[in-house]
Amino acid sequence: MTGNIIGHFINGETVKDSAQTQDVYNPSTGEVSKQVSLASKATVEQAITAAQKAFPGWRNTPPLKRARIMFRFKELLEQNADKITKLIGEEHGKILHDARGELQRGIEVVEYACGAPELLKGEYTKNVGTNIDAWSDFQPLGVVAGITPFNFPAMVPLWMFPMAIVCGNTFVLKPSERDPSSTLYIAELLHEAGLPKGVMNVVNGGKEAVDTLLHDPIVQAISFVGSTPIAEYIYKTAAANGKRCQALGGAKNHAIIMPDADLDNVVSSLLGAAFGSSGERCMALSVAVTIGDEMADKLIQELTQAMKKLKLGAYSEMSNDFGPVITKQHKDKIIGHITSAEQQGAKIIVDGRQTQVSGYENGFYVGATLIDHVKPDMDSYKAEIFGPVLQVIRVNTMEEAMKLINDHEYGNGTCIYTRDGEAARYFCDNILVGMVGVNIPLPVPVAYHSFGGWKRSLFGDLHIYGPDGVRFYTRRKTVTQRWPSSGVREGSQFSMPTL
Repeated sequence: MTGNIIGHFINGETVKDSAQTQDVYNPSTGEVSKQVSLASKATVEQAITAAQKAFPGWRNTPPLKRARIMFRFKELLEQNADKITKLIGEEHGKILHDARGELQRGIEVVEYACGAPELLKGEYTKNVGTNIDAWSDFQPLGVVAGITPFNFPAMVPLWMFPMAIVCGNTFVLKPSERDPSSTLYIAELLHEAGLPKGVMNVVNGGKEAVDTLLHDPIVQAISFVGSTPIAEYIYKTAAANGKRCQALGGAKNHAIIMPDADLDNVVSSLLGAAFGSSGERCMALSVAVTIGDEMADKLIQELTQAMKKLKLGAYSEMSNDFGPVITKQHKDKIIGHITSAEQQGAKIIVDGRQTQVSGYENGFYVGATLIDHVKPDMDSYKAEIFGPVLQVIRVNTMEEAMKLINDHEYGNGTCIYTRDGEAARYFCDNILVGMVGVNIPLPVPVAYHSFGGWKRSLFGDLHIYGPDGVRFYTRRKTVTQRWPSSGVREGSQFSMPTL
């Protein structure tokens, strides 16, 4: 990064593309803080070419040496955590303690990638037939690419490229152009850790950059996290061009509140899960489904009181609970959804539409909002609001609640609050959602499992990071060999070989 224009990172060097730039805002103040260079088709192709040239040498680098670079990279991430979280806060608006948590979850994937020698060692069987041995190993795909969203500029890229690179691939990353600085800096740290030039490249840009990655025949696989309409486009276009693809889309995450639930635990959990990161999380709990009016009334009363204590403000104040949303346009969209719910008959219990923060009047702030008596046919329920908005739907039975969740087009995350083990087990076995929590509001899998939803929350066969990450970024090769005894020759066989 030089001056106030953010460039790209290609072949180990910062590159500027002067054809087009876009403003980058500080959401806390509402002011333009810098500009980002948007990559042209030629610049993206330059990054792909650099990755292609670096692939043969990196492919033949022993997994142990790749892992050692990841160990050093992990150390650099930890040593520079304050700078990374500050960059996240400046461009995303995320409170520094929240940004630190984001970074830590990304570092955990780097730790998992450090196990490359074990993850990639393959399988071997001696004497599958007389004097015949067989083995399989996991070989890299080549040049692969990742396209990541604004809401986790550190964590989501770290879900992708450490796994891809440690498996022997080279990588081209297209982060969000709204908050690119932390992502770019992390890539520079990886290079500092000893990664050869061209193995990791970062290009900032918009649709032109994305389409170049999708259509270029050198790129073998695409990993994407973002909204469902774009995920579907990414997946279909990648597949049409013969690429392997995993595209994680949107979410509408529900929490079922059973009558026997620990209400204090429910309230404290919902506050963080619904309003943390200003609700700009694909795992945010945006709908509370209460069983019975009595539980709903108690929950509304307790939440209303607890929400009065929430602190909204700038990223730099550690006592704040959450900060602004990413842009003025997104703020307006969230407010539009709240207004739509009110117009369609829902009741606004706590209204965050007119919220302002003293000293930051031009920031992109939306206050915590609580909406009761939401119905499944309302536009606000169908949409992924992606803001600090919690909606309450009242039903009479657990069966109604589960049907509501199973009927929704998204199946990313969900949870149930209960003391009843039988109910919890039934819920886990029968809910049509990819990630499930029991008395846990954000059931994000740890790094050595894999993350992904069902239905229109995921396009593709494999989840991201963990064991599925290894499978996605490699292809299996199986070798069967025989060394005949000296002087022994067999005649031709025309039937299918058997044991």
